[in-house]
Amino acid sequence: MKAPNSAELAPLRTLIAGACRVLAGRGLADGILGHISLRVDERRLLVRCRGPRERGLGYTLADDIRLVDLDGEPGAPGELDGYSPPNELPLHTEVLRRRPDVASVVHAHPPEVVAADLAGIEIRPIVGAFDIPGSRLAAGGVPVYRRGVLVRDRRLAAEMVDSMGARPVVLLRGHGITSAAATVEQAVLQAISVDALATLSLRVVTAGGRLDDLPAEDMAELPDLGANFNTGVAWRHELARLAGVVDDRHPVGPSH
Repeated sequence: MKAPNSAELAPLRTLIAGACRVLAGRGLADGILGHISLRVDERRLLVRCRGPRERGLGYTLADDIRLVDLDGEPGAPGELDGYSPPNELPLHTEVLRRRPDVASVVHAHPPEVVAADLAGIEIRPIVGAFDIPGSRLAAGGVPVYRRGVLVRDRRLAAEMVDSMGARPVVLLRGHGITSAAATVEQAVLQAISVDALATLSLRVVTAGGRLDDLPAEDMAELPDLGANFNTGVAWRHELARLAGVVDDRHPVGPSH
């Protein structure tokens, strides 16, 4: 894999920064918690770091996305000047070390997902056409890492990845979610789908209803609408939801 130059990294930093704002805008990571990474070559990744203008995930700028190696060292001269990787960087790097199919890792703290898991509610394919990608994801199973710890070293990260297996998403007991995919957009959209299913499940149970999986014959009828719709259009929608709230030119407040 050819190492990208700084000009090639600029749009990737902007992509990740926007994805961080999408997570916050969807309520999946409140305050200053949460981070997203993207593999750029065999040894390096871009990741949201702590910096001198730290204001929380919802106000992430491209400058907050820094290049580091798998051990948390600067990926190029000056990359960590004034910045520090997230404490849970091993959560990202261990997934990237062990999952060649993954290029992007999202870690977030969706309250409804945490609440549903603590209530013993599994993420299941309870809906159909309401969210086809989410239904398919849930039908494959969403595992749980059963420790409510800060995943701050490779030992704990290895435990999490063991629990995750080959699945795209793993819940972290009393903590949050890790979503992994080939692209930043897909990793974020997976997290949004899991959050939506958890929220619906909690509402159904609270209303006294019963959670039933979508019948197999209905699941078989759900079409594959294609990557352009499932990811492309969906991602443009997520960015459009944030329009007038924040962008790299206007960090705070409405656009003009």
